[in-house]
Amino acid sequence: MADVLKITEANAGLSTSGHALHYAPAVQDDPPEEPSPITAATRLLFVTSEMGDFIKAGGLGEVSTALPRQLRSFCDIRVLLPGFRQVRAAKPAMDIVKQMPRTAGLPPWSLGRFNTADGLTIYAVLCDELYDREGSPYGPFGGGDFLDNDIRFARLSLAAAEIAAGEADPNWKPDVVHVNDWPSSLAPGYIRWKGLKTPTILTIHNLAYQGLYHPSRLAPLGIPERAFAVDGIEFHGQLSFLKAGIYYGSHVTTVSETYAREITRAEHGCGLDGLLKLRMDQGRLTGIVNGIDDSWISPAHGEKACASALRRWKRGHADSIRKSFHLPESRGPLFAIISRLVHQKGVDLSIEAAQTIVANGGQLVVTGRGERRLEEEIQRLARQNPRAIAARIGFDDAEARRIFAASDFLLMPSRFEPCGLSQMYAQRFGTLPIAYRTGGLVDTIEDGLSGFLFSSLSGAGLTGAVTRALQAFRTKKAFRRMREHAMAKRFDWHHPCHRYAHVYARALHT
Repeated sequence: MADVLKITEANAGLSTSGHALHYAPAVQDDPPEEPSPITAATRLLFVTSEMGDFIKAGGLGEVSTALPRQLRSFCDIRVLLPGFRQVRAAKPAMDIVKQMPRTAGLPPWSLGRFNTADGLTIYAVLCDELYDREGSPYGPFGGGDFLDNDIRFARLSLAAAEIAAGEADPNWKPDVVHVNDWPSSLAPGYIRWKGLKTPTILTIHNLAYQGLYHPSRLAPLGIPERAFAVDGIEFHGQLSFLKAGIYYGSHVTTVSETYAREITRAEHGCGLDGLLKLRMDQGRLTGIVNGIDDSWISPAHGEKACASALRRWKRGHADSIRKSFHLPESRGPLFAIISRLVHQKGVDLSIEAAQTIVANGGQLVVTGRGERRLEEEIQRLARQNPRAIAARIGFDDAEARRIFAASDFLLMPSRFEPCGLSQMYAQRFGTLPIAYRTGGLVDTIEDGLSGFLFSSLSGAGLTGAVTRALQAFRTKKAFRRMREHAMAKRFDWHHPCHRYAHVYARALHT
């Protein structure tokens, strides 16, 4: 580590001593592995509201695509998700395991089962009146939520409990149920209310979304009145799906170690910090940083990679992106925003910092969609700086990868970020992230080594980090070493899977 130039907030001065890094995953070695505490016979039900194979709205969809596949080497895992229109289209013919009756205000459903091309077993909650709709998993295209989301996701949660009870599939009953975010967070409650002892794990991907509803919804959702209490699902006079998962779950995980600590404090705890602090004190709250899949390794990696080859590879992608976004050719730095254009992501701070980028010969490309006000601000900025700033309102995965490959720096000044994936994608492609010190950004970016972190949540704070990045860019040897260091980092699922396996084992034995 001593051979790598470090450009920190405290010391923005540049030194050129040391040796260049090779492309070897020698950064942050994993500790010696312990034997897996669960076995191939351990049955795990992974419950999610989105999965990138079929439909996704964000990071949960990507995690639900990768993590279950990685866990197959540890246990017998099956994924449960709603039978959305996109799932039905992908697998129009699937086995119907069992037809299940109505419960309270939750309509009857059927359990569908099929395997993906690579052999992962998928359960689908088939109920067309709830899931056969245009839109995202949560609402119509264009924004907003479906008005019956409480019914839609209570149905998913209760389906998980009915599988745990052996009612929905008599031939397969999980030893552990792993739920994700508020849409499946009633499952630990339903499991307890059924009198089952099946251990449950809740992963919080974003605490800000809690699934809050009026207490009049208790009866339609089949929730016993006794559960509407402080020691239960009551949250400031409303029922909270997410609190049900935290309160009734055997163990809570979240998607980075720093975020796990942050949510036990009022600033980031969204009103649940007291309960989460209790879970941490009990040893029942664990932060596990997400991984990214192996496809996020650029063609510039490998034994034959060298500085000149990497430089040519990056420049070729940069020239292509500039042409695609109608920007003139330039040898200045290329910055990128690849994000939902919302307040949480600090887009307003990036807008403030844009003039510093332009004034120093840089260019900025933006892709994403979100709040109308921020979309319009970005478009106005592009019109005012047509040779330096370009924006495309919308999102395309393939184009996003090309922008990661093309850019020198990624702006990611999120006000809070439970884990974040973009900063990991960026580093694998030799693009240095510039980010606020929060959540998973702290756990995955080494300030001055693989990116730039700032501590003052303001336009001036981000502009200071951008200035450090521009300084590094002008010092070619320093910039090359930072880029190589970033590309050498490992963000695969190997270590996170071992940590999840230990969480499952602990839940099984307590």
